[in-house]
Amino acid sequence: MPARIIDGTAIADRILDGLKPHVKRLDPKLVIVQVGNDSASDSYIRKKLESSEKIGMRHEHLHFESDTSFEKLVETIHALNEDADVTGYIIQLPLPGSLQEKEPQLFREIDPYKDIDGFTAYNLGKMFLAREFEHLPPATPAGIITLLEHEDISIEGKCAVVVGHSNIVGKPLGTMLLNRNATLIQCHKYTKDLAHYTRQGDILVSAVGKANLITADMVKPGAVVIDVGMNRSDGKLVGDVDFDAVKEIASAITPVPGGVGPMTVATLLRNCIRAKERQLEKK
Repeated sequence: MPARIIDGTAIADRILDGLKPHVKRLDPKLVIVQVGNDSASDSYIRKKLESSEKIGMRHEHLHFESDTSFEKLVETIHALNEDADVTGYIIQLPLPGSLQEKEPQLFREIDPYKDIDGFTAYNLGKMFLAREFEHLPPATPAGIITLLEHEDISIEGKCAVVVGHSNIVGKPLGTMLLNRNATLIQCHKYTKDLAHYTRQGDILVSAVGKANLITADMVKPGAVVIDVGMNRSDGKLVGDVDFDAVKEIASAITPVPGGVGPMTVATLLRNCIRAKERQLEKK
């Protein structure tokens, strides 16, 4: 029997609807900082702003030229930290040129209480303590966990295989799965005989960015397959998974587009609301 297609757009819409009363009560403000004109970033930002509009969240888009200096970005971050009206903000990645290698220094300047992307060492470090300290987790991993919860897919005791070990998705997702008592196998581009490990996964997540990396022979029959990849192939947007073949093997699978992407946006806005709640608690 073909896999159940997990509709991330529908789940995200339900989450966004649930956020509306919190937005009305707390009146948070989201700021997105963009440098340069990456086409994928333009699309992501548009979706974030549209979703903010949909739930009535105040938002602002600060767009800088690609030759903006590191010092100017730090100055902007400090201003956002000090602006009491700004609840949370993100630095849209990827940054252009030489700014990419300075991302860790930029993250270090962000107020952890306004870090709704969950990229600061403070928020990432808290995740390692326990599930209860996942206050502002990275949006994509948190979106994946929420998606599994909404689909009533149990994590505890399952073998979860994560392909990819980035600081944005792979590593934090592995931690969040461990926090929910999964048995974790973490793979990456240096893993030898990748298929040996992926075939063990009751839950298989690919977050690499390589089209058709995961083929049907690499998937355990009945596995839940979560595709985080975003790739262009023959003018179409595709994931890391050979969707048509793998859906005949898996029990459930996310499509690209319409799977993890909308969940990332919904979780980011949920983080902005959580940030406002924690800022009020701190006061």
